[in-house]
Amino acid sequence: MKPIIGYIKRYFYEADKRVLAIVSLLTGFLIWLNYHYKIDHWISDHNNFLFSFFSRAIIFLIAFCIPYIVNSLLTNARYFNKSGFVFLLFLAPLIFSLKVALNPRLNLKSDWDTANFWNHIFYWPALLIITGIILFIIWKISDANHPFYGVKTKGMNWKPYWMMLLIMLPLIAAASTQPDFLAMYPKLRLIADVNTIDQLSWWKQLLFELSYGSDFITIELFFRGFLILAFIKWAGKDAILPMACYYCTIHFGKPLGECISSYFGGMILGIVVYHTRSIFGGLMVHLGIAWMMELGGYIGNAF
Repeated sequence: MKPIIGYIKRYFYEADKRVLAIVSLLTGFLIWLNYHYKIDHWISDHNNFLFSFFSRAIIFLIAFCIPYIVNSLLTNARYFNKSGFVFLLFLAPLIFSLKVALNPRLNLKSDWDTANFWNHIFYWPALLIITGIILFIIWKISDANHPFYGVKTKGMNWKPYWMMLLIMLPLIAAASTQPDFLAMYPKLRLIADVNTIDQLSWWKQLLFELSYGSDFITIELFFRGFLILAFIKWAGKDAILPMACYYCTIHFGKPLGECISSYFGGMILGIVVYHTRSIFGGLMVHLGIAWMMELGGYIGNAF
């Protein structure tokens, strides 16, 4: 745990406090706008691919680009002079906007409940494959001399990540008593009536959780792998704050507390990846927390 604490202390010691303050205020303002005006719900209510794609792309672009602009203006950083940086800066919001707007489905000729279940099982792995292919093409063109955006385990020390999960356990247990949390978790509630979850066989529930877990591979590969490791050759540690702000905006449909904490969690995971050059520690923590939240949802709703 000491190395990770050291990474975090070093980052905040070296970070430009003006940039940190402004980006944090920007993130807070975006959170306020979303929850006050219910922007995410408004976008989701328009069941239209193009509307969803461009609306979210604008939000993601603001959250990702403005922190870089602020940093450039205050520190005289010159990464905007690099065409490769500018291209990826504008491409990155489009990639995840596509991921959010897409709705890959299986054309099953069966009853709605069965088709809906299997479409969700297909949905997250399909998006992982699509996003992974896009990132692999970018990596092959511009970063093939390095491991594929943090996909490496050499030299990993897993103990600190187990300790992080243990620290989160009582916090998640407390959250599992809250109505807004129990309305959101377990995610299986979103595709099945709460009274019918127990009627699903154990292997179907397990299959759903594995499919749901694959989405966190997509998120870690994109946010910590791509947005950190593809940008550090231009921005160094300055790549962390824009990623954290951007990462926060993909939680706009989640409970407010989870959305706020995602900014700080994203920052910490970004710091760790910046130093370790591996996404697997963060993936272990992120996926572990997600599955603990799922378990908390099952237990909390049972009582």
